[in-house]
This record gives sequence, structure tokens and C-alpha cells, in this order.
Amino acid sequence: MDGHRGIRLTLLIVQAFVALTALAGGAALVIGSLDPGFSTAWNPPAEYLEGGPFPSYLVPGITLAVVLGGVHVLAFVQLERRRPWALFLSAAAGYATLIWIFVQMAFIPFSFLQALYFSIGLVELGLVLMLLDVHHRRTSRRHAPADRDGASTTRHA
Repeated sequence: MDGHRGIRLTLLIVQAFVALTALAGGAALVIGSLDPGFSTAWNPPAEYLEGGPFPSYLVPGITLAVVLGGVHVLAFVQLERRRPWALFLSAAAGYATLIWIFVQMAFIPFSFLQALYFSIGLVELGLVLMLLDVHHRRTSRRHAPADRDGASTTRHA
């Protein structure tokens, strides 16, 4: 389990980064949509909303902060406390990141941040798989003798 400590720490850092940036980005979108005088360089151009389902960045900002930021905060807290649902929530956070980027790319032209956060989502999922020892389990089953139907004869306790 010693190797898992570094993987777990890396996942915690990634989750904290996404949580903080999603909360900050969501807040910037909400504030910028409520008072255009507070609009910052972090706010995408209003033209991106044309033809889309939202008249302003208010709903996307709330969604970014509450859903993406919230699931990352929840996953971080559960993983930090070593709770049983921590890896499930961590996987959900990784998938939420990927879904957020896919939906965003349907409305907003490609940017470096989209590529960065898509990569981060993949890293989150990869770290979860590493913590689950998915590779190890697959490798150990591959070497187990099989019966005549091809099923493994190895018994797992």
C-alpha cells in the first residue's frame, strides 16, 4: 500500500486544484453575469452564448461552481478521510470534468483550458484505476490456469 500513498496524494492535489478553480471560475461567471462591471478576463465573450440555451453565464457559472466544484470538494473530503465511497466519488468527479468539457466545447470554441481540463479529467480517472489496482488484478487473472470453458480456476478470498 506504500505506492498507493503517492497516488492518493496526487489525486487529492488534482481534486483540490479542480475544486478551487471550478469554484473560482463559477463565481467569476456568476458575478460577471450579474454585474457586467465586474466582468473579468476569465469571462468568455458574450458572443459564445448566441444560439445556445443560456442568455447569460449565470446558469453555467452556478453549474460550474456547484456541480463540478462541489463534486470535487466532496470527493476530496471523502478521499482525505479514507471513506468507502471515496473512489466512486473520485471517478464521478473525473467523469464530471470530462462531461463539462464536452458540453462546453459544443458551445465555446476550442481553447487551451479545455485541453488542460480534459487531460486533468483523464488523469483523475487513471489515478482512480491505479488505486483500485485494476492493472494488477487483470495481470494476475491472465496467468491463472483456465478450465475447459476458459474460466479461471483461481479462487479469490
